[in-house]
Amino acid sequence: MEKNPLYRKVNTTAHNVWRNSPGSHYRYERNTKAERRSEAARGSMHGIKHHGYDYTPLFRFLLSRVGGNWDEIYSEAVSRLNRPEPVFWLVARHEHERRDIVGVGESSRYSSLYIDEHKRLQIVNPELRAEDMTPACTCCTHTFNGVVIGKPES
Repeated sequence: MEKNPLYRKVNTTAHNVWRNSPGSHYRYERNTKAERRSEAARGSMHGIKHHGYDYTPLFRFLLSRVGGNWDEIYSEAVSRLNRPEPVFWLVARHEHERRDIVGVGESSRYSSLYIDEHKRLQIVNPELRAEDMTPACTCCTHTFNGVVIGKPES
């Protein structure tokens, strides 16, 4: 029996969905007289773009497997994803990459994870809780590990 994928395709044709990646201004500099001699100006403008995917199910999956064997968790996650890179948005591969909180999107925050010396998935700072946090602004709904962070007092 095949399991559900750990990502969702979202509607990117909706109002206010930003589709152009940073650096799109390059297209206006292409083939200008100053840039004509440059080999970079002749390159393709069509890089690989991965718009329209929500990896919230992956993040919940990883958080639910804390304490488990990393090789098994990674193997299952990759088999249910369209590409492996989003796993490492939350999981730090090296000690210098560890953070308490990882921001995904404008208002979603998750606990950062790492692989310990016994190849077990662990939370970098397990004491962090949504109840102890305050959002940066009052206009958005901010979440931490899927739990809504309370509105700041006005």
